[in-house]
Order: sequence, then structure tokens, then C-alpha cells
Amino acid sequence: MIRHAGLVAWRFGGSWRGALIEGPSGSGKSDLALRAVGHGFRLAADDRTLVFASRGRLFGRAPGILSGLMEVRGLGVLREPAVAFAEIVLVVRCAPDPRAVSRLPDPAGEVILGVWVPLAELWPFEPSAPMKLSRAVEYLGAHSQQGYQARFARPALR
Repeated sequence: MIRHAGLVAWRFGGSWRGALIEGPSGSGKSDLALRAVGHGFRLAADDRTLVFASRGRLFGRAPGILSGLMEVRGLGVLREPAVAFAEIVLVVRCAPDPRAVSRLPDPAGEVILGVWVPLAELWPFEPSAPMKLSRAVEYLGAHSQQGYQARFARPALR
């Protein structure tokens, strides 16, 4: 299935884990992806992502001729080094303005092709959005919140 979304990826534990960035045209998907690439992410797909499931996991890649291309408003379509595919561990929805983003949101998710994926909403033009994206991929997507808390919890006194 092709989704109107970009996909950027971060390397965790030897594999590429990605955030599917969704929103209507002009909502800031490519802008957020470009700034995320500037913060260490790699592009997997821009604007259109071919999404597929395998063994209970969700993956995405750029459709054919769009691989390695990124639209940069004001500059046109540019070549960008890209990964061949990434596991989708998070869906990010671009909010229309900063007030639409909940300060302390309840955990949310979406089922795509039978796979449950955590969901986060960000305002893509916020200066900290790329950093929030990396934290969300790591703590909501690549690791479960419970796994994160267990890793850093103090050992019980015996």
C-alpha cells in the first residue's frame, strides 16, 4: 500500500527504525524530514511511502523512481542519500498549529496492515521537532515505554 507520507530512519541495534510522517499537502512533512536528516536521521522515502508488513512487523520504502529524492520547497527535487527500507516503529501526524498538540497526550496507536504502531502528533515547524522526533522513535517506537523504564529503574533493595 502507498501512503501519502514521508519516512525517515534512525539506526538502532543494527537496523533502521523509522517514523512515518503523515499529513496533508503543505503540512510540513518534507520540512520536518529535511530537518530530521540534518539531525542524523536518514531518508527512506519522501511524500509517498510504500508500506508492507512481514512477520508481524511494518516496513516502508520509497516507490521505485522516487528513491533517493526529496522535495525541498523553494529549491525543487534534490538527491538525498537514502536507506533502501526501514521498519516503521512510529507514525507521526503533522499538527496544523502548535495549539493542536496535546501537552501530555495519552498513549495512542494505529493498526496498519494488521500491525499496531505507536502514534505521536507534532507541530512540524517547531524548532525542537527533529529532536522530539528522535526521542519519540527511540522511546515510543524502537523500545516500549515499559522497556525504557525497566532499563533505567533502580534495582530493588534486598
